[in-house]
Amino acid sequence: MAQETLSIEAQALTTMAGRVGEEFVKATGLLLACTGRVVVTGMGKSGHVGRKITATLASTGTPAMFMHPAEASHGDLGMITAVDVVVAISNSGESEELTAILPLIKRMGVPMIAMTGRRESALGRHADVVLDTSVDKEACPHNLAPTASTTAQLAMGDALAVSLLDARGFKADDFARSHPGGALGRKLLTLVSDVMRSGDGVPKVSPNANLMVLMKEISAKGLGACAIVDAQDRVAGIFTDGDLRRLIEQGMHGDLRELSAADVMKAQPRTVRADALAAEAADLMEAHRITSVLVVNAEGRLCGALNSNDLMRAKVI
Repeated sequence: MAQETLSIEAQALTTMAGRVGEEFVKATGLLLACTGRVVVTGMGKSGHVGRKITATLASTGTPAMFMHPAEASHGDLGMITAVDVVVAISNSGESEELTAILPLIKRMGVPMIAMTGRRESALGRHADVVLDTSVDKEACPHNLAPTASTTAQLAMGDALAVSLLDARGFKADDFARSHPGGALGRKLLTLVSDVMRSGDGVPKVSPNANLMVLMKEISAKGLGACAIVDAQDRVAGIFTDGDLRRLIEQGMHGDLRELSAADVMKAQPRTVRADALAAEAADLMEAHRITSVLVVNAEGRLCGALNSNDLMRAKVI
């Protein structure tokens, strides 16, 4: 039964895809030209689908809201304004609560797009554009419970949303702005300056500082690395815990106290701009297998530092 259900619904979508044509183009044109909101309405299961379509439209650059057709007859019809477009959903096209408000919507002169399985229905006759979401049969063995028909409605809503997204030039960073709490939002909106260590939290010494001063600075700031900067705070190099380990492994035990930061630093280290995305810093660290990176401003001066733990705390990685 599960396999048959999926097969019936898949076939319904394939058949519907073959019917997408001029009416769909007209529908997207109406929605693109809308200067208000897309008001989605539907009763019962179609209403549940309508709420999801509303959410998808809103999150992909098309302002939308859901209006319950039964509540519309008791005042909620005031949600609709002359600059809106209505998307009405009903498989039969004859839902009593919906058909009761259709003449009122038409009287307001508001464009209406119907998603229905019956073009000749009351909904189909009142609509300016009809999107045919008919199915040969429901997946329900009694051909009663809305299954394939609601899948078709949902898919048609997605087709509209994605087509509009593309037509508007809606990009990933636009999507992130409407999803600031999600993982994508964090990756596309969080800047290095939002998560970096700054001020006294940034370990730095001058090139002539001895190795002991350098190590104390690393220990005090807890970054596992220290920047070596000139008098103008321009980055000359970096020294890390790993560099110290490799220095000791080379057998330079007796000479360590005599070494300066300039002697042991790694020159021209990787840096990232403070106004770069934190995700870019994460990519840089992964690509070069480093756990810390120095942050510079537009003038190339040290202004912060960042390690993988900072990025994990910010949930960028």
